[in-house]
Amino acid sequence: MYRLLIADDEALEREGLEWIVRRAMPDAFQMIFAENGRRALELAEEHRPHIIFMDIHMPGIQGLDALRQIRDRMPDTKLVLVTAYDYFAYAQEAIAIGVKEYIVKPASREQITSLLQKLVQELDNEKQARSERLQLIDRLFELEPIMENELALMFMVDQVIGAEAEQLAEWIRFPLEGGFAVVAAWPELPPESKDRRALFEEVRAFAKSLGQCLVSSIIDRHMALFFPTPKESTASAPNAGTIGQRLAQWTADRLGQPASIGVGVQHAGVEGLRRSYVEAVFASSCCGSGGGLCLFAELQRSGPGGSAAPAAMNSSGGMNADLAEGSAVSADEATNAYVMSALRRSREMREHQTISALDRARRYIESRFTEELSLEEVADHVHLNSFYLSKVFKQYVGETFIDYLTSLRIKRAKQLIEDDALSLKEICFEVGYKDPNYFSRVFKKVTGVTPSDYRASGSKGSDS
Repeated sequence: MYRLLIADDEALEREGLEWIVRRAMPDAFQMIFAENGRRALELAEEHRPHIIFMDIHMPGIQGLDALRQIRDRMPDTKLVLVTAYDYFAYAQEAIAIGVKEYIVKPASREQITSLLQKLVQELDNEKQARSERLQLIDRLFELEPIMENELALMFMVDQVIGAEAEQLAEWIRFPLEGGFAVVAAWPELPPESKDRRALFEEVRAFAKSLGQCLVSSIIDRHMALFFPTPKESTASAPNAGTIGQRLAQWTADRLGQPASIGVGVQHAGVEGLRRSYVEAVFASSCCGSGGGLCLFAELQRSGPGGSAAPAAMNSSGGMNADLAEGSAVSADEATNAYVMSALRRSREMREHQTISALDRARRYIESRFTEELSLEEVADHVHLNSFYLSKVFKQYVGETFIDYLTSLRIKRAKQLIEDDALSLKEICFEVGYKDPNYFSRVFKKVTGVTPSDYRASGSKGSDS
């Protein structure tokens, strides 16, 4: 129900408008009345009306002045100027403050009703548009971690960042001018997807509180965070070391699972982000078994001739041969091998979990296909995003959710037709359709014949 404020200093005018509205559009409005401009402002602030009919001449604050103040406070309210004087100057001023509608007393019942119906339609359309925008925002929030993860994986394993990564970066508003990486690694993580998902969500939420960043999924036992180079350096903006310290402290205090936090150096460009990730992976491996924090920049400063990690680093910032088990592998190559191995294990685990979820989804569909059933309901039952379920369902089952649901319904319909115990209309409702005509069209599309022809060709009886 929408709220309608009628502001007029004449009681008969207020009563007349109320009489017209209540008879023409019963139960459409909550009616609010004001006898002057000041009272109209008070009631507008209190009730936030959707539509206001404002008389132009009232004692105290005039109608136009009141409308001007209401427009400033409630820009979405529909404003209608009501006057007994058809002066163009008023119309000009009303347009200037955003009043789109203007009626002259005495207005006919048809004029008022038509105007209100038009305004209600506008309000309905705006409400629908807001709802669609919110749904889109919800969907984007659901997809944002997926897009973040895809872009993060490109930084981690791809040598060349192409147009796809640039598009992803634009969608999630992540600048590619450069930055630094932070890696959190745990000695042991539970294989159960629920526990790992909870850990990911907690770390991601905390990382976002530190500033704009990308967060990868948990790959094997580590995850990567990418922070862009700040556009403006300020004293309050946390640097790489501060972010690493906060993350190390938080994982120890909040999660009770001390992580090895490695922090890479800030570099320029996409290749710089990748290089920083390689550095962060290496730094995390230097923390020791008890976790803690290690900055690659400090390892560099204490390189050959230093005391902190001379055996770990060479002068170019790569791994020494003994760290790579006697091979001449560079830091890039060693990190690539580690990440690719972790990705393979992660992919195998995800595939196993996906197939398990699809099995549950198929069982759920098969037990409920005769009822009203949506992809969203099935996705919720198996705890998957509906967009992701739609994608993997087609990939693994070989047909879309709708085609699979339809095939189950038509298969059951054929059995019932062959049994010849129910009418075609009863069979339509029995297999989950509400419209016999639609059921007939779907049946013919799948089988090539109508339900009547199918019964006539193969059953003993006939449908009555």
